[in-house]
Amino acid sequence: MDSYAPDVLPRVISNLDVAPPPPWKRAAGSAAAKSTTECAAQSGGIIETDIPARLDALPFGRFHLLVIVALGITWILDGLEVTLAGTLSGELKDSAALGLSNAQIGLAGSSYLCGAVIGAFFFGWLTDRLGRKKLFTITLAVYLLATAATGLSWDAASFVLFRFLTGAGIGGEYTAINSTIQELIPARLRGWTDLLINGSFWVGAAMGAGGSLVLLDPALIDPAIGWRLAFLIGASIGLMILLMRFWIPESPRWLVTHGFPQAADAVVRGIEAQFAPDPGAAPCARVRLRMRDHTPLAEAAHALFVTYRQRTLVGLSLMTAQAFFYNAIFFTYALILTDFYRTPADRIGWYILPFAAGNVMGPILLGRLFDTLGRKIMIASTYALSGILLAVTADLFSRDVLSAQTLTVAWMIVFFFASAAASSAYLTVSEIFPLEIRALAIAFFYAIGTGIGGIAGPLLFGVLINTGSRASVAVGYVIGAALMIAAAAVEALWGVAAEGKPLEAVARPLAFVD
Repeated sequence: MDSYAPDVLPRVISNLDVAPPPPWKRAAGSAAAKSTTECAAQSGGIIETDIPARLDALPFGRFHLLVIVALGITWILDGLEVTLAGTLSGELKDSAALGLSNAQIGLAGSSYLCGAVIGAFFFGWLTDRLGRKKLFTITLAVYLLATAATGLSWDAASFVLFRFLTGAGIGGEYTAINSTIQELIPARLRGWTDLLINGSFWVGAAMGAGGSLVLLDPALIDPAIGWRLAFLIGASIGLMILLMRFWIPESPRWLVTHGFPQAADAVVRGIEAQFAPDPGAAPCARVRLRMRDHTPLAEAAHALFVTYRQRTLVGLSLMTAQAFFYNAIFFTYALILTDFYRTPADRIGWYILPFAAGNVMGPILLGRLFDTLGRKIMIASTYALSGILLAVTADLFSRDVLSAQTLTVAWMIVFFFASAAASSAYLTVSEIFPLEIRALAIAFFYAIGTGIGGIAGPLLFGVLINTGSRASVAVGYVIGAALMIAAAAVEALWGVAAEGKPLEAVARPLAFVD
């Protein structure tokens, strides 16, 4: 009995496919059904395919827009969650709500991130093993249930638990979604598209801030109920997006590598049918690969720590720095406003809105440069500028020369660059490693970066804010600045120039054969 236990969960999940079939899904489903019985025989077999080149040759169209909207919603949901937790922190301390202390609020923030770390690892492993589509459906469902349950919390312990489960869903989303987007978007548009999607976190942040202004207004809604209703915003949005995701196909790159070449070809043919044929197009390059049903963890570890160890250092540096930078500052921004500037809890949203605007504009205005000027120069520059500007802001804050309004303006400027920098970190770790371990690599960097920078950050700042000392809080800001500048140096030295290149050229898949 025990010998079969490791395969139970994959077998159960592999039966989940509830999508109403769109045109490309119907064709792919038929091909997959035929090839399923052949998969075991094909595993280890060598085939020649032009699937990757055909995907990169596609013009941008309705299909890609659907991918961006249906999958990119993850960042909006995460922004919504983080902002609600921040803007509601003042209300959650009220005895009419949950009566949380500053330490308990910091613990809830760290619990959310801890769940994201564990969820990223667990769901990332399943994403590479079972496919992108199944997992980005499951992880969204986990998020929906957990965030709705958060609104029903009855004490500090239940609130922390449900924040943990919500984080697990979001962490799993990051691995499944980043993998899918990288593998479906053409190479020439991958950088800007990825930055725009990651930057949409701040659209969710603006929604959360705006929603809190209404839900915490005692003239409209009893704040003791309003904070509970706030968490239903994310659940409602997620439910609508869940339906849209049924129309997104499995990644053809994943299909062809895992022994389903017919299904992969059917998906690509369905997408190509939406565009007018180009009679002058050159034949797409073909590659040879050895199909496999999964990649052993030992082989994944060897790729990360031996074959690509320099890239692993780059990924860890970028992810750790941005996680500390963002989570430490943003998770505790509401506490800074209430404790140091005596800002009423129901007015916090007005400060978050301009903060979010600066973050949204960064990837929009700078994103295209990551595909034209190049990855290395833009990533290193945005990280360095973010660190320098944060250090300047820390000095001004410690000397008490900033009001709540001017501090917000300073954050708008700092995070204009920091938003593009943080988004580029996710872009980097999702494109510089082989296809077979892409989701697991994303999970690894997200987990380690978030674990070191994201969990420690809010806890540290919660303690620093409790001291009531501006100088103490400024020390935390300086630590964040130093991490960003150090990451900029690492990127400048060892970053990868991936702009405009197919994923297979950036990192040779483990399944390729000469």
